[in-house]
Amino acid sequence: MAAAESLAKLSIDGDGFPQNLRKNLSVLSPQQVELAKMLIEMEQSHLFEQWPQPGVEDDEKRAFFDQIERLNSSYPGGLASYIRTARELLADSKAGKNPFDGFTPSVPSGEVLTFGDDNFVQYEEAGVREARKAAFVLVAGGLGERLGYNGIKVALPSESVAGTCFLQHYIESILALQDASCRLVQGNCPAEIPLVIMTSDDTHSRTVDLLESNAYFGMKPTQVKLLKQEKVACLIDNDAHLALEPNNKYRIQTKPHGHGDVHSLLYSSGLLNKWHDAGLRWVLFFQDTNGLLFKGIPASLGVSATKGYHVNSLAVPRKAKEAIGGITRLTHKDGRTMVINVEYNQLDPLLRATGHPDGDVNSETGYSPFPGNINQLILELGPYMEELTRTKGSIKEFVNPKYKDSSKTAFKSSTRLECMMQDYPKTLPPSARVGFTAMDAWLAYAPVKNNPEDAAKVPKGNPYHSATSGEMAIYRANSLILRKAGVKVGDPVLDTFNEQEVEVWPRIVWKPRWAITFAEVKSKVSGNNTVTDRSTIAIKGRDIFLEDLSLDGALLVDAVDGAEVKVSGSVRNKGWIIEKVNHKDTSVPEEVRIRGFKFNKIEQLEKSFGEPGKFELKP
Repeated sequence: MAAAESLAKLSIDGDGFPQNLRKNLSVLSPQQVELAKMLIEMEQSHLFEQWPQPGVEDDEKRAFFDQIERLNSSYPGGLASYIRTARELLADSKAGKNPFDGFTPSVPSGEVLTFGDDNFVQYEEAGVREARKAAFVLVAGGLGERLGYNGIKVALPSESVAGTCFLQHYIESILALQDASCRLVQGNCPAEIPLVIMTSDDTHSRTVDLLESNAYFGMKPTQVKLLKQEKVACLIDNDAHLALEPNNKYRIQTKPHGHGDVHSLLYSSGLLNKWHDAGLRWVLFFQDTNGLLFKGIPASLGVSATKGYHVNSLAVPRKAKEAIGGITRLTHKDGRTMVINVEYNQLDPLLRATGHPDGDVNSETGYSPFPGNINQLILELGPYMEELTRTKGSIKEFVNPKYKDSSKTAFKSSTRLECMMQDYPKTLPPSARVGFTAMDAWLAYAPVKNNPEDAAKVPKGNPYHSATSGEMAIYRANSLILRKAGVKVGDPVLDTFNEQEVEVWPRIVWKPRWAITFAEVKSKVSGNNTVTDRSTIAIKGRDIFLEDLSLDGALLVDAVDGAEVKVSGSVRNKGWIIEKVNHKDTSVPEEVRIRGFKFNKIEQLEKSFGEPGKFELKP
C-alpha cells in the first residue's frame, strides 16, 4: 500500500514506467520507489527489461535497490549527478575535445631543494616544528597483483634487511616525526599525529588485520582511522546507460572511481572539522609503495609553512617525455589560471600547440623545466576545508572509454568516471597559493608498481619502479645520506636481478626514530667511519652513535629508548651474501621472488640493548 501511495504522490503516469517495473512496485519500499523514479527520469529503464512477475525473486529486486541506494549515497550529488556528468564527459570524449583548449602552459613557481645544504636543513627543521600540527592520509585501495604479489601493497616488505613492510615504515616515520616535533618545541606536547588510511573493498579487511595483528606498529589505535571508498557504476554507451553484471540482472557492474575519492570521504567523515578544532594546520596525502617518501616530507612541510602554500605538490626532476606527469601552470585566454599535474602524453602536444615547436624538451640542466609529479600533496587545512565545503569534496572527473572503432559509438567494454587525488587544484580560485617542492629522485621517489616482466621491458636508463629497484633505491639513498654526513661508504657495483640492471650499494637501513632528518643523521655519526661495499648494517634504536666504526661485513644493533650506545672499532665478518632468485621459482615466497634476490645470512655481529643506560659496542 505504501508503495502505491508513493507512486500516486510522485505523480508518475503509468506510461513513464516500464511495465516490468510497474508490476513490481508493490514489492518495493517507498524509498526504493523514489530511487526507481530517479532511474526512469535518468533514462535507465533498460535495467528492468528482464524483471519477472512479483513473487519471483523479490529479494533480489530489493537487493538491486539496496545497491542503487549505496551508489546514490556514496557519490556527491547522487547517482543522477553521476549520470549527467558522464553524459557531458562522454560527449566531449566522442567529439575529441581537448580539456586544455584555450590554455597556455608555463613553468609554475616552486622551491627546488638540494639535499643537505643549509637551506635544506632549515626547511627540514621548520617542517619538523610543524609536524605536530599535521595529519597524514595514506591512499591504499590497491592490491599487489600488478606487482606479482597477492597481498595488499602496504603489507609488502619495503626492504629485506629488516623486512619492514611499507605500512610499518610509514607509521614508524610518522611516530618519529611526532617525537622529533615535540622535542623541538619542548614543554607540553601531547601531540598524536592522526593517520587516515583510505581502503577499498579489496583491501579493507586485510588492512585491519595487518594493523591489529601488529599492535598498530606502535601507534595508538585511536590515532588511526580507516575510510573505505565505494566503487562507481559502469556505463555501456555514450548515453551513460548503466551496465548490469553479465551474469546477474539484479546487479549494477561497478569499478573503482580512483584515489580522488579521498577528498569526498574526508569531507563526509567529519574528521576535517575535528582536526581544525584540535589546532591542526596541514593534511599530507601520500601513496602506498614509496619507501623513500618520508625522507622528503620534513623539508617539503617546511616549504609549505615558510611559503604559505595552500597546495604543495612534491616533485622530482623529470626527463622530457618521461612517463611521469609534469606540474604545470595553465593560463586560459579568459584569464583563469591553475597549477596542475598534466600527464606526460598531454604535455608534449600542449606545448607544441602553444608556440613551442619542439614540445617537451630538456633545458640546459638536462631535465624538463616542468617538475615531475609524484602524487604526494601537502594541503593547508583551513583553505582545504573552505574548498571542500564549496565542492562537497567532488573532484573534476575524466572518462577513458575504449572504443570499438573510429566512429566512437560503441565501447569494447564498459567504462566509468574516474578521478585523481592530484586534480584537487582544478577548482581552486585564482587567489589560491599553489606551488611545488622539488628534490632529487634518489632521495624521495622509488615507487614499487611494476612486476618483474614489465620492469624488464622498461627502456634502459628509465626507472624500473619494481620491487627490485625500490629496495635498491633505499640502500642507495641511505648510503648517499651517510656519505653526505661524512661516512666513507663503498661504491656501488652493477648487478642484474630479474633482468633489471641496478646499482647495488651497501645494504644500509635504519629505523625512522634513529634519524628522520639530515641534521639528526649528522648528530649520530662522528670521527672516521667506513662501510665497505659488501657490508650490511641495520640501526634500530634512537640513541645509537657511530664513532670511528670500520665495518666490513654485517652489523645489526638494536636498543630500547634510554639506551645510549656508542658503536666503534673494527667489525669484520663474512657478512650477508646476495643470492639471485628467479621470479618464476614458485618454491620461493612471492615477496622474495618479485625482487629477484635474497640474503644468505652467513655471519653477522648482532647486539641488542634492552635496558636503559650508557653502553659501548666495540669488538
